[in-house]
Amino acid sequence: MVGYAASKDDQLKRLRRIEGQVRGLQRMVESDTYCIDVLTQVSAATKALQAVALGLLEDHMAHCMVEAARVGGTEQDAKVREAADAIARLVRS
Repeated sequence: MVGYAASKDDQLKRLRRIEGQVRGLQRMVESDTYCIDVLTQVSAATKALQAVALGLLEDHMAHCMVEAARVGGTEQDAKVREAADAIARLVRS
């Protein structure tokens, strides 16, 4: 079972909203909307994606990492490394 199983419906709702935001961005560009207005909406979509990512990371730590800590050893080390790598990717983006 994945760590976000309990929040899957909420995550899907957020992603559908983001999908709508991105479609709105496409329409804005197609209709030659003012650059700053498009950038404002890009920022909103980016923040929404970051919120999804943080929620997934929190679920991963609360479920997958806790379970790996119970097992210990190399599984624990691997989950910690995965989380650290994921955090690094989020920070760089």
